[in-house]
Amino acid sequence: MHTPDRHPRPSRRGFLAGTGAVALGLSLMPRDLFAAEDKTLNFYNWDTYIGETTLADFEKESGIKVKMDLYADNDELFAKFKEGNPGYDLIVPTNDYVERMIAADMLSPLDHGKIPNMSNIDTPFQDAQFDPGRKYSMPYMWGTIGIGYRKSKVKGAVDSWKAVYDSDTHPGKISLLGDGQTVIGMALKYLGYSLNSTDPAEIKKAEDLIIAQKQQIKVFAPDNGQDLLASGEVDLAQEWNGDILQVMGEDDDIGYAVPKEGGLIWQDCLCVPKGGAHPGNAHALINFILDAEAGAAIAETIQYATPNAAARKLLSKEYNENPAIFPSDDAVAKGEAQLYLGEARTRMIDEAWTRIEAA
Repeated sequence: MHTPDRHPRPSRRGFLAGTGAVALGLSLMPRDLFAAEDKTLNFYNWDTYIGETTLADFEKESGIKVKMDLYADNDELFAKFKEGNPGYDLIVPTNDYVERMIAADMLSPLDHGKIPNMSNIDTPFQDAQFDPGRKYSMPYMWGTIGIGYRKSKVKGAVDSWKAVYDSDTHPGKISLLGDGQTVIGMALKYLGYSLNSTDPAEIKKAEDLIIAQKQQIKVFAPDNGQDLLASGEVDLAQEWNGDILQVMGEDDDIGYAVPKEGGLIWQDCLCVPKGGAHPGNAHALINFILDAEAGAAIAETIQYATPNAAARKLLSKEYNENPAIFPSDDAVAKGEAQLYLGEARTRMIDEAWTRIEAA
């Protein structure tokens, strides 16, 4: 079964802050970082998941012309590389797909000596459980999943997954994501288990919980939970923080919370796939993106949480203190990253999701 991606396309469309890009004075990279390759780079990225002038600024600085193609989800990215690299030099998979692509021998180890700006990365992101020592990936953006809600329609705090998984106070006015891995994972968190559980009994309890709640759920929304919330069709929407940020900027009656049980902390990464013709140029673009000013311009445009500590210093108080972008330390501590746990576990989740959809 095809599993919809955990960050639907609207997450990558971003939310334009409207304040203009951070001014760039770009003299960012030693010239010896550019390998003796022709001055082109093929970049495979999410839709509009880059600063407004990032690639033009990079070309001006380096002389390297970037051609960027777009994909809709991690499944599409992974499928594209199953039969070998179709011609890309730089890609942006999510953390569990980084792990999956490492296991499938699709990624090249990074040369950290060609990425001096990795020193700008905040300490918690210098290493990763899914990629120890950052051998294959550099962090690009990160975020959370939580509950978007219409303030005027809820009573009290929306502080638990109970609001969408185990409550009858908003019948037919709840949307959950259209992705089995995420929906089952958050049900596992509500039940006190790890979202990466491999225990069939725990996964069955999550499945039963969701099936019992289906009569309260309006829709498993593939990519539009935030739109349903904005239009008033739902009062509560399980969504990615960036999606809710889009509508929060237009409607003061919309809020966002990461439940007290914790949720999913996702991380998108810059990786060099095996078989690309321009690995040196790819390292140069990674290093450029990790520069403070370039990183700040990207974050200001797409309004996701940057792991770049130097970039954050250049960004506004409004950005840095927005809890929908940067959740509390407690929420982060209780959150988990989605791990790739093998094809058998993936099948178990897919089969449970098929039963949930059919119920």
